[in-house]
Amino acid sequence: MATVLLVEDDHVVRGAMLRSLADRGHAVHAVGTALDALRRVASETPDLVVLDLGLPDLDGADALRMLRGITDIPIIIATARDDEQAIVRLLRAGADDYMVKPFTGAHLDARITSVLRRAGRASRAVQPAVHEVGGLKVDVGERSAHLDGVPLALTRKEFDLLAYLAARPGRVVSRRELLEEVWRQPSVGEDQTIDVHLYWLRRKLGESAAKPRYLRTVRGVGFRLVAPD
Repeated sequence: MATVLLVEDDHVVRGAMLRSLADRGHAVHAVGTALDALRRVASETPDLVVLDLGLPDLDGADALRMLRGITDIPIIIATARDDEQAIVRLLRAGADDYMVKPFTGAHLDARITSVLRRAGRASRAVQPAVHEVGGLKVDVGERSAHLDGVPLALTRKEFDLLAYLAARPGRVVSRRELLEEVWRQPSVGEDQTIDVHLYWLRRKLGESAAKPRYLRTVRGVGFRLVAPD
């Protein structure tokens, strides 16, 4: 099974989650602060992080951004917050999934299995290559992207999305394909996830949906990446 880093402030909840995941075969390490989580990730590289937002030393959203600065491993947010805008911000900041408390150990185990499966399949699907479209250069092996020679600061999922489209220049890619191949999720009810990531990716490419340069929307069909006219 997986090596899971559980970041949870409440020691009662932490203990219950630890026992539940261990009973299901996972190797679980539990910490109660963001600082300890950063140390663990830097030194031990777990397969996945389950991150509580209510940490005593740092807001969980800030902890997520700091973790994303040092690792690409999957992160599941465990939160009591069910506000849609807050969830969108977490996905935009690099979360792979989220769960609203309370939830069962079986539910968490299923989410962990699903996220790890998607991450593993995505890594196998993207082969090391360099794609160039106009002034855009995407190096899949180095996980870097440059626009007119200037490096782009992309989140992990923004890069995955850009790399997938750059490998298929000019081809229209449907929402269903993006969800299945980039997010590894069912193609129902997740349009907002794509829209959020496309919005921020467009901003970083210096364009907008109203004035596109590289990312073109084909209404009712999907999206394609092209060189500017």
